[in-house]
Amino acid sequence: MRNVKDIPEIIEPRDIVVGNPNAPVTIMEFGDYESEACMQANEVVKELLEYYEGQVNFVFRHFPLTKVHQRAHKAAEAAVAAGQEGKFWEMHQALFANRRNLGIISLKSYAREVGVTGKRFLEDLMNGTYGWQVQGDLQEGLKMGVRDVPHFFINNKSFDGTWSTRNVKTHINNLLQEVASMPTVGTKRKRA
Repeated sequence: MRNVKDIPEIIEPRDIVVGNPNAPVTIMEFGDYESEACMQANEVVKELLEYYEGQVNFVFRHFPLTKVHQRAHKAAEAAVAAGQEGKFWEMHQALFANRRNLGIISLKSYAREVGVTGKRFLEDLMNGTYGWQVQGDLQEGLKMGVRDVPHFFINNKSFDGTWSTRNVKTHINNLLQEVASMPTVGTKRKRA
C-alpha cells in the first residue's frame, strides 16, 4: 500500500499552459482528440501561438464525446499523463495527428515518441489514474455551457464566432488594443 506522501500531486489540465503563462490573452479550448473539427481548430491554434508569440497562451480542456468517440477519453488521459512530465503539447499534437488510431498500445507508443519516460505510463492508463482529471474538465465544461466541440473561450468569454484564423486574429487584435490602452496600475510619473 502506498503512503499518501508517496503519491505525487497531479498537474491539472487547467494548469497546463502552452505559451507565455503571463500573456494578456488566454485561449481555452474544450475539445476531443477524435474530432475532425477539433483537429482542424488545432491548426488555427498553432498558427495563433506562433503569430502572437508571447502575447497569447493556450489551455486545452478535455471534453471527450464518448458516445461518438469511444477512445477519446483514454486519449485525454494520455495527454494529462504526458503533461505530468512537461510533454503535454507534444502529446497533444501526436494525438491529433493519429486521431484515428488511439488504442492503449498506440498511446504508449506516441508517449515514447514524444519523450515521456515514466515507467508507469501504461499502468496509469490501464488503471485510469488521470480519469478524474478528464471528468473534471468535462463537468466544468458542462457548467460553462459547452455542449459540443471544439468550444473556445478567449479571456474566459465564450467565443461564438466561426473559429478561423482571420476571425480569431481580429478578436485578439481588439483585445490586445484594449490591454495596450489601459492605464498601468501602480506606476508613477517621473518629473522631468
